Amino acid sequence: MKKTLFVFALIALAACVVFVSCSKKGAAQDSSESITIAFIGNTTGDYAMYGVPVRNSVKMYFDQLNAKGGINGKQVVLLEYDDKADGTEAVNAYNLAKSKGATAIIGSVLSGASIALSDVTFDDNMPQISASSTNPKLTVMNPDDPKSEVKTNVFRSCFLDPFQGEKMAQYAKEVYGAKTIAIFYENGSDYSEAIVSGVESQLNATGLKIVAKEAFATGDVDYKAQMTNIAASNPDVVLMPIYYGEAGLAITALRAAGCNAKIIGGDGFGSVVNYATAKDLEGTIYMSGYAPGTDSVKQFETDYKSTFGEDVPNMFAPLAWDASLLMVEGLKSAENKGLKAGSAEYKQAVIDGIKNVKGLQGITGSYTFNSTNDPIKSVAIIKIANGTESFDNFF
Repeated sequence: MKKTLFVFALIALAACVVFVSCSKKGAAQDSSESITIAFIGNTTGDYAMYGVPVRNSVKMYFDQLNAKGGINGKQVVLLEYDDKADGTEAVNAYNLAKSKGATAIIGSVLSGASIALSDVTFDDNMPQISASSTNPKLTVMNPDDPKSEVKTNVFRSCFLDPFQGEKMAQYAKEVYGAKTIAIFYENGSDYSEAIVSGVESQLNATGLKIVAKEAFATGDVDYKAQMTNIAASNPDVVLMPIYYGEAGLAITALRAAGCNAKIIGGDGFGSVVNYATAKDLEGTIYMSGYAPGTDSVKQFETDYKSTFGEDVPNMFAPLAWDASLLMVEGLKSAENKGLKAGSAEYKQAVIDGIKNVKGLQGITGSYTFNSTNDPIKSVAIIKIANGTESFDNFF
């Protein structure tokens, strides 16, 4: 009997130790001592080449911030979720992040998932910023309606898709002296179709004529028929507002069809050199929000390589750094007011803090937001020569 009582006493003591230990661990994550935010993005799947650099930069930013003392002495707890570039997965991840006390969201990465995410964060007035979602629907319910409601809680650190399209058309005219263009795009893609709308908005101003407009469905890998049609139209320039994998296939098929026209891509072309031959890509240029090797990004590039063992792979990484910088401006604003993390007042203060930045210097440019929460930024032109992508100039 005494032995039994002794065993029960030991069990009770152990339970107390476990309870105290867990209580202390819980206190370390309490909102009064830390700030919880979440990264949501695609770190696996077909487009992980975009999502992984975003996740890496966000993590590196907050690791460095926490090492320096965090925000007003509070550590930032970063939750991470893989949405596989799927809108439903992004929303599910968001709901999980909310249940764990997240008070702000960085993400998603690709436009489709980011738009789905922004629809639910808007309902909650949850601060959200995407480093790379370039579709107008991220921050505006219906971009075609000038009176449409703005998702006032959502921001981006990159430029918009239609803006890229405008620049692509202007570059074709002003730099290449083009008179005719062909367009190859992904049917049903928010990203691709929004850039096309930007191109078409510039036809009157530039005098450009579209002599061929070909599309492909998501998942298609054989573009021979479309490239044959484009080659037959003999355009001066071919515009391809698509992602790098499809771009590599399209450019290979275009050259095989005998078309030697100049090619202009959108920011989705990043890393396209890995998907087509140097010969076929020679002279291709694309729009980018990042100018590699310039003074503003040298330290970031050094830190990224030392942290992850590789060079910065594309513009998504530095844009994610700037998105983190902007989010911290908002968090500082809320913390300086002594508000409780996670409260409605705290979230609004974060939103106001981001909205009110004026000329905040990031590593990809300075930030001031317009009425639809889009930054006013210049475009970096990346040129491909001898199989290498390099910064050419700003346009």
